[in-house]
Amino acid sequence: MNPRRLKAVAKKEFLHVLRDPRSLMMGIGIPLLLLFLFGYALTLDVDRVPLVVWDQSQSVESRELISRFSGSRYFDLRSHADTYRAIELAIDRRDALIALVIPSDFARRLSRGDAAVVQAIVDGSDPNTATIALGYAEATTATFSRDIALKHMRTTPRPPPESGGGAGKMSLPTLELRPRVWFNSDMESRNFIFPGLIAVVMMIMAAILTSLSMAREWETGTMEQLMATPLSGPELIIGKLAPYFCIGILDLVLSILVGEFVFHVPLRGSLWLLTPLALLFLFGALSVGMLISIIARNQFLASQLAIIVTVLPAFLLSGFVFPIENMPLPIQAVTRLMTARYFVLILRGIYLKDVGMAVLWPDVLFLALFGTIVMTAAVLKFKKKIV
Repeated sequence: MNPRRLKAVAKKEFLHVLRDPRSLMMGIGIPLLLLFLFGYALTLDVDRVPLVVWDQSQSVESRELISRFSGSRYFDLRSHADTYRAIELAIDRRDALIALVIPSDFARRLSRGDAAVVQAIVDGSDPNTATIALGYAEATTATFSRDIALKHMRTTPRPPPESGGGAGKMSLPTLELRPRVWFNSDMESRNFIFPGLIAVVMMIMAAILTSLSMAREWETGTMEQLMATPLSGPELIIGKLAPYFCIGILDLVLSILVGEFVFHVPLRGSLWLLTPLALLFLFGALSVGMLISIIARNQFLASQLAIIVTVLPAFLLSGFVFPIENMPLPIQAVTRLMTARYFVLILRGIYLKDVGMAVLWPDVLFLALFGTIVMTAAVLKFKKKIV
C-alpha cells in the first residue's frame, strides 16, 4: 500500500465527516446520549419497593416490625390499610407492590414464645421484581424473628436443673450466615451494566457509520471517480476506516470518563490493558460495517443490515442485560459468533475483577481472528469494477 494514497483517502473521508453534521451527531452525539440514557434509566436494582401495611395487632411489637420495613432502603411505606379490599385497590393502582398483613394475635403469640405468622401479599405481574421484593421481606422478617428470639431468651428464666445432675439448658442459635460479596460489594447494577454499555455503544457507532461509507460513494456516483485513481482496494478500505477509527477512540475515551466522573463506576483493572483490547474490538466492528457497505451498495439497505447484524445482537445476545446461561441452547450457540459477547466479558472482567490476559486470552483470540477474517472478506469482496 502506498502511504501517500492512503493518506489522501483518509483526508477525503475526514473532510466528509467534518462537513456532515449528521455523521458527527451519529458518531459522537448518539453514543453520549445512549451512555446517559441507559446509565440513568437502565437498572436491575429493586429499591424503594412500594409497601402497604394492614396492622391488625396495633401493638408495640407490630409497630417495631413495621419500622424494620419502613427504615429499610428496600421498602417505601406508602399507606396503611384496614381491609383486604383496600390492599387490592392499592396493588391494582400500582400504589403498592407488596402488602404486609399483621394478625391481631401477633403480640400475644410472641409474648408466649409461640410462632407468629405474618402474611405478605405480592403483585406477581412482574415476577422478577416480585421475587426480589419477597426475598427482601423474608430477610427483614427473619432478622426481626432472630432479635425477638434472643430477647425472649434473655428475659425468660432458665429452667431448673433436671434430675440426674447438670444445669438446665436453653436452645440457642448455632448457625449464622454471614455472606460476603466479591467484585461488586455494593451490589449496584450500574457497575454491572455500564461496562457492557460501552461495548453496545461502540458497536452501534462503528457498524452504522462504516456501513454507509462505501454505499454513499455508490449512490452519489463518486465511486467511479475513485476507481479511476491508482488506489488499490485495501488502500481505499483502510483509508475510509481511518476517520471512524478515530471517532471510535474518542467514544471510548468519553465512555470511560463518563463512567468514572458521572456514574462513578470503578475501574479496578488496567486502563493500559483495556485500551488495546477495545481497539481490537473496534477494528472488528468497523470491518463488519465495511463488509456490509461493500455488499449493500445502498445506504438505506446498509443501515438496516447493520442494525440487524450488529445492533440487535449487541443488545440481546451479548449478555449485556440478559444472562446467556438462561437462554435456550441453540441461542447460546448463536451468541458464540457475536463479538459483543466476548467484549462484554472482557470489559466486566477488567472493570469489576481486575483480571488479566491469563484469563481473557480466549476472548482476545476470538476478537483478533474475527477482525482478521471479516476484513479479509471485505478486501476480497471489493472489486474495482462497475457491475
